[in-house]
Amino acid sequence: MTPIPDTYASPLHLPFNSTCLGDFTPAGAHGDPGGEGLWLALRGTELLLRESEGGLSLPDRAHPILDVSAAVFLGCWRNQVLRAVHLPRDFAPPEGFLLENLLANQPRMDICQLSLGGLAAQALHWEANSRFCSRCGAQTQPQPGEWGKKCVSCGYVHYPHIHPCVIVIVRRPGEVLLIRKAIWPQGRYSLVAGFLDFGECLEEAVAREVEEETGVRVTNIRYIGSQGWPFPSQLMAGFVADYVEGEVRVQESELEDACWFPVDALPTLPPKRSIARYLIDHYAG
Repeated sequence: MTPIPDTYASPLHLPFNSTCLGDFTPAGAHGDPGGEGLWLALRGTELLLRESEGGLSLPDRAHPILDVSAAVFLGCWRNQVLRAVHLPRDFAPPEGFLLENLLANQPRMDICQLSLGGLAAQALHWEANSRFCSRCGAQTQPQPGEWGKKCVSCGYVHYPHIHPCVIVIVRRPGEVLLIRKAIWPQGRYSLVAGFLDFGECLEEAVAREVEEETGVRVTNIRYIGSQGWPFPSQLMAGFVADYVEGEVRVQESELEDACWFPVDALPTLPPKRSIARYLIDHYAG
């Protein structure tokens, strides 16, 4: 098992992006072929893994408690059928297995397992939230060869809801602007981020979110890269921007704190598997 890297050549190589899935072939035009395979079994954001002397691996047979009738076929990984399934909240790992959180600071799995777990989480979220048509309330049915669902009544076709978000590192000479939410681990700070509004481009969303949350105005907004974030279904578009004017004014409905930090005295930061940390590590200076 290879540990999660400390550095990444580009945002493309961050966990949860398809680049990290390894030898993976998506489901494509064919349905589940049946037979044995590998399981991505999730209790919330915790992934079930088998523990052995060789390290951690995905289970290769269904546990009796798994509801295999609700399994979602994802495709093939290393020439083995790959399925995702929810675990009940009261599930306890049997001997030789453990549950590892995909959001752990240092998850005990390699980047491929971590990214496959994220793919499973997003697919299961879509499956659970696409059973009925949002237009008329009738049931939906899968569309061959894609993730779309078609309403059996009104015929409307629904596709996975992937929500675009911006995240930005704001700089001025020798300092970066960091924010903190109350629900985060004690002392951790990160970057301003938020969802797009109707009619906005990404750069406009960056400027708006920074000013709304911190009272600061920015310019010279440059796109850096993106990361799929399957908790539950975001696409994080990363930017760097320069400070123009304004004193920090915390939007208390969203944040607990926001302030400028010297680049050589930064607080506790997000894990390195996130695009937030990538932007800080590469652009704080």
